[in-house]
Amino acid sequence: MTTCTSTWTDKDGKTYCFSNDGAKKSFLESPVENLQRARGFIAASSVESTEKAMQDFSGSDAEALVKELIGNKLKANNGIFPFDDPLNGEHLKLSYDDVDFTRTIDGYGFFPDVKFHDSKDASKKYLIDFWVMPEDGALQVQETRIYKEPLKVDGNWTTMARQPIPWWWIPASEHPGHLATKRGWEVMSAVEQNAVKESLKNNGVFKLKDDKTGKELQLEFVDTHQPVRQLDNDGHYFACTDFRVAGTKDEIYDIDFWVSDKDGKMTVDQTKVHKVPELKSGQWIQVPRYEWKDVGNSHVVP
Repeated sequence: MTTCTSTWTDKDGKTYCFSNDGAKKSFLESPVENLQRARGFIAASSVESTEKAMQDFSGSDAEALVKELIGNKLKANNGIFPFDDPLNGEHLKLSYDDVDFTRTIDGYGFFPDVKFHDSKDASKKYLIDFWVMPEDGALQVQETRIYKEPLKVDGNWTTMARQPIPWWWIPASEHPGHLATKRGWEVMSAVEQNAVKESLKNNGVFKLKDDKTGKELQLEFVDTHQPVRQLDNDGHYFACTDFRVAGTKDEIYDIDFWVSDKDGKMTVDQTKVHKVPELKSGQWIQVPRYEWKDVGNSHVVP
């Protein structure tokens, strides 16, 4: 709860309240990432109500909403879809191609994946995701993120997935167990509080020993993937997260956290490097250390 004495207004016209000026200053150091994390956290805490509300809509409804939104922007901007890239501050001027397809994640919403290209160079292609959720009886766009962007390789433009990729693209097959919808936000809270606690000890850096190389990694927390998974029926949970190498922009590690319910309190039991960043064709990509089918529950510490 806050009295709203300290506020900030985003370019979307929404006003955000803070408990004090210190919290506001900390938030504004990375406003885009913090808003993304906040939306994910809120979504995880309202899965059951969202899943119920989603019964009144379909992926086709979400596509229709996104197409209408895009159409309105095209009309207002002489056939151009403007998009401000939060990663590098670039103002993109795009041409619309088509909706590729729409993912549906029960309890989280619909995710139309839309094809665009640079308005001055058709070979520079983008895939942009629209996160759509029911809100107050109607579908609303919650967030828009670039999934794939153009990258020049050997003189030609190719389309590569941006790192870190939006959480809704993490395949469920990577993770064991089933969706921990009811307590997902509690698991996220335990993981993120663990990251914050450890970071505060080291001037904002999360230090983690790489179990394979023995190297001490110096990382900055980025985000927790959705949805959280439940490993079994005994209170064991799993969360997958992104951490950036301190001082870099897109050198991203995928770190797995095992969490257990101990007397009603979520506690982090184990942390392990799942994917490591490798530079290929001028872009950092995540390369897996192990597959979940080879791990199972063997790393869960009761």
